[in-house]
Amino acid sequence: MKICFAGFDLPEGKVKFQDEKVITLEHKFAPQKTTPFYAEFIKEDFQNCDAVFIARERILDLLILDLEKLETRRDRTGDDRERKLLDKCLEYLEQEIPLCCVKFTEEEAALLRGLAPLSLKPTVVAAEQPEVNEVIKAVLEAAGVVFFYTAGKKEVHAWPVAEGADIVTCAGKIHSDLARGFIKADIVSYHDLMGVHNLNEARSKGLVKLVDRDYSIRPGDVVEIRFNI
Repeated sequence: MKICFAGFDLPEGKVKFQDEKVITLEHKFAPQKTTPFYAEFIKEDFQNCDAVFIARERILDLLILDLEKLETRRDRTGDDRERKLLDKCLEYLEQEIPLCCVKFTEEEAALLRGLAPLSLKPTVVAAEQPEVNEVIKAVLEAAGVVFFYTAGKKEVHAWPVAEGADIVTCAGKIHSDLARGFIKADIVSYHDLMGVHNLNEARSKGLVKLVDRDYSIRPGDVVEIRFNI
């Protein structure tokens, strides 16, 4: 995830997210490899980023770009639906409200995605200098991203995914073969797993759920995929 920042003194480049779950899972399993989540911080490049973290006093630096773009589009469009949507967007932008904070209908959202306004990206506006980890947490929340985990002696790995994603999508995050050959998945919550020695003990204590492809991931789920290809 590329996070553009403006108005704050933050490090540029890749930054490791200090995920307490990864840290404790690593301590528990002593794996050969640990793969945490990394965010990439870029300075004042609203175009080439996935999300924005910006100081309150700098918010117009972002919004003015959308105002200019959408005003030009509104003045040129012959589509009444589009003009109505653009008027709605401009009204919010003039109130210094990023478009990611506005509720749109599915039809409006589809039209707007085609126009790609910058403030439609997950945008966090802050008043004070934050810690780096706080920035990543706030942006992940704004983007609706949560983590599930795979954990064992071989590797502990944090996997970012959209909140509420189905288990097959999550399997595909790990490897395309796991999604293609998905059968079922074993799921144990992070908190339950921390109370036992390993996944086998969690199974023996009835803490592991065997789920089908319609299961929606929950933050902190520790996952083992059953598949056949």
